[in-house]
Amino acid sequence: MFSTKIERSTETDDMTDSYRHQGLRRQLVNGLKQKGIEDPRVLEAIDKVPRHLFMDSSFLEFAYQDKAFPIASGQTISQPYTVAFQTELLKVEKGMKVLEIGTGSGYQACVLYEMGARVFTVERQINLYKKVKSFFNKYGYKIKVFHGDGYRGLPSFAPFDRIIITAAVPEIPGALKTQLKTGGILVAPVGGQGYQTMMRLVKHSETDFEEEHHGGFVFVPMLPGTAAD
Repeated sequence: MFSTKIERSTETDDMTDSYRHQGLRRQLVNGLKQKGIEDPRVLEAIDKVPRHLFMDSSFLEFAYQDKAFPIASGQTISQPYTVAFQTELLKVEKGMKVLEIGTGSGYQACVLYEMGARVFTVERQINLYKKVKSFFNKYGYKIKVFHGDGYRGLPSFAPFDRIIITAAVPEIPGALKTQLKTGGILVAPVGGQGYQTMMRLVKHSETDFEEEHHGGFVFVPMLPGTAAD
């Protein structure tokens, strides 16, 4: 599924996907296995997505370390383990309609896309939205990206099989619960600034949600309010 627009090369140009990059990704995947990521489809998607293309030039040499790094507008590209952990909790199947809240660099959305999901993603920061929309077009990722308020979701495209929130929220927004299909799964880091609990909600009915807690994480907070034009 990965676009052939990205040049495969033996050169060391950091804007190609060289054999060196592919080898570093395999090392990253092996490290994720050792840390407990088991879903082979998640690991395969991580192995396919060239993370270095999402990074600021000053961090390119560290792209395949299992660490988070800054991107524009005070946001971060998440640690690969965190991306893999959230994705594994989602239990995504091919063809599922997935809503991502917080596009950021676009890396998480591309991992979901490589798993065969139909991805809809919302970004509040206008400069990040423009940058990632251009990125998706350039590299052939057929991902629908929207500039908007993540707390509102995308009601006109609901319901969704899966919803993932990639920024910290004090509680799960009610609008997103409504936009989740019955039987669907929502994964989000919930808590105050500096520490959150990874939560998975399984929707059994409009009023019945099964709630699971899956350890502590640290995410940047999701910005409140309506997106600016």
